Amino acid sequence: MSMLPPAAVFRLPWEVNSLKEGESVRTFGRLVCYQPDESRATLSAQHASKEHLVFVHTQFVEPFNPIIGAQYLVLGETENSEGVGVTVRARVLNCVDGVNIALLQRAVAEQRSFFAERESKRVEATHPGDGT
Repeated sequence: MSMLPPAAVFRLPWEVNSLKEGESVRTFGRLVCYQPDESRATLSAQHASKEHLVFVHTQFVEPFNPIIGAQYLVLGETENSEGVGVTVRARVLNCVDGVNIALLQRAVAEQRSFFAERESKRVEATHPGDGT
């Protein structure tokens, strides 16, 4: 029986560097660099007038036909790489050029809101008030 990796939480590119090693993650960005000899891609995203980079290890998704400048969605696990910081070891790396990124960010916010509300209702059901 094989163990499936945990469900990957959607993280915005500027949140990836705060993740612990081994966490499953989904994120996105515009492909700005691909180094096939190192199996490394770099995704970029703008937030609050700052550029945020996401480093991606591409060994498990090669051969990889990069489209520099296109939007990509990556699914994988985080690992700490010396001299780089947090890197996502990609299990899936899909070109999603044409996706409305502002709408995607709004969908992530809505999903988080839904999960938070669902969790608070679950906690309430587990620990009901004292009835006063």
